[in-house]
Amino acid sequence: MNLNMEWLRTFKTIYEKGTLTAAAQALYISQPGVSLHLNSLEVATGYKLFDRSAKKMVPTERAKVLYNFIQEPMSRLEMAEQVFHRSSREGRSTISIGMCFETFQFTLERYISTLPFNVIVKFGLYQEMIHDLDKGVLDLIVTPEKGEQTNLEFKPFSREKILLVCGERTNIKPLKTLLKEIDVKDEKVKAAKIGALENWLKQQVWYSTAADMDHLKRFWKMNLRQNIDFKPNYIVPNISSIVRCLSGNEGFAIIPDFLCRDEIKSGQVKAVWAGDVKVENTLYFGSRKKTIYSKEIKMVEDIFRKEMGAL
Repeated sequence: MNLNMEWLRTFKTIYEKGTLTAAAQALYISQPGVSLHLNSLEVATGYKLFDRSAKKMVPTERAKVLYNFIQEPMSRLEMAEQVFHRSSREGRSTISIGMCFETFQFTLERYISTLPFNVIVKFGLYQEMIHDLDKGVLDLIVTPEKGEQTNLEFKPFSREKILLVCGERTNIKPLKTLLKEIDVKDEKVKAAKIGALENWLKQQVWYSTAADMDHLKRFWKMNLRQNIDFKPNYIVPNISSIVRCLSGNEGFAIIPDFLCRDEIKSGQVKAVWAGDVKVENTLYFGSRKKTIYSKEIKMVEDIFRKEMGAL
């Protein structure tokens, strides 16, 4: 039996991501589809490739050998797909853009059909995006992180403020009282009041994302002076899901302001606290210093400045 390229692509993704769920999200296919590809590959090779544990797919020794054989050629093929896809429609240039899913959904998605060129959008980790930008797979990235590659440039264009927000139906009267009480100069009194605030917040209903809790951890540590020691009640796929869950309902989350701006204006979500210590991220446009797509990149950058505000 011949080895199907999609089976190998799925195998490589499972190996790198560690779970069937993460592989399915990365490949934009269903988890049963990922399992089918893996099962077909195991039948074709005659070897078990992963031991399935509760939290992770653990590669067998045969899987490690197979991965070492295919990793480099598969990566080159994926890069070729990105580069040569540019010529799929003659007369129109194609640029590839990397960003997080929420940023795309909030800013660029509504403008895609108006752009006079082809666009390939890729979601992923910021360091992976910087690597792909350096290798020519991506032409533009939107990122809160900068790389040090000499052929790349990173231009700051906006800031996102991290806020404590809640749903419209959340009772925040006790919270307002607690926030007023921490506004004191006596450090011992302040520490006691911050402890009371922390305890109250930990008793509330919380939402966070499946990917990480970075915003929540940073905000909590900088304003409540210790590491977070509880888990959110609801872990959802992305920040847009958090906003939809909170809108008109109860519960808390800590998220960037621009991702819930419309809901705050409509009153469906309340901006509760920006923190005594402001938590902000500077956002950058990352691109190669030498590019033939300057005109197209500028059009995309202008959309982001319009939607997110400029420095």
